[in-house]
Amino acid sequence: MLKVKAGDLDKMGLLFDRYHRRLYGFLFHMTYQREASEDMVQQVFYKMLKYRHTFTGSGEFVHWMYSVARNTLKDGFKAKKNQVRHENIEDIAEQHSGEITPEEQLEKKQAKAVLYKAMEKLSDDHREILTLSRFQELKYSEIAEILDIKEGAVKARVHRAIAELKNIYEKIEH
Repeated sequence: MLKVKAGDLDKMGLLFDRYHRRLYGFLFHMTYQREASEDMVQQVFYKMLKYRHTFTGSGEFVHWMYSVARNTLKDGFKAKKNQVRHENIEDIAEQHSGEITPEEQLEKKQAKAVLYKAMEKLSDDHREILTLSRFQELKYSEIAEILDIKEGAVKARVHRAIAELKNIYEKIEH
């Protein structure tokens, strides 16, 4: 990103290649809207290019990218909040199936579908913290930097979010 900031705009393509899937995953788990998530990925990269002068290089690029993504999500998703979320959440679970027996695959698909439905019912804050920690596999220290809070607060929020998710999951399952 420092090279992009210095004027080597071709490096933005490299950043896109490295991070667009990860960014899409984050945005999709926050919105459950494919098209909106794809649009927001484009907006995030556009904003990173437009505001490249604000990247200081003092922290990791990924933290700055997620900050831009969170702001884009807040700005862009408010307007699209009333759009229909992913129509068939089971399709998402199906996309992640591997090479296992049909029975195991069905059980896994059903469990993932329930998990995604439960995730969708979480508050935005809880869904965001779980997406960053579990789906994006960021360390608590990284999440603390992105959210501009203390690491202990991240641990507490993750704990509360998991408890809420477990509650919702059990209600859906039964």
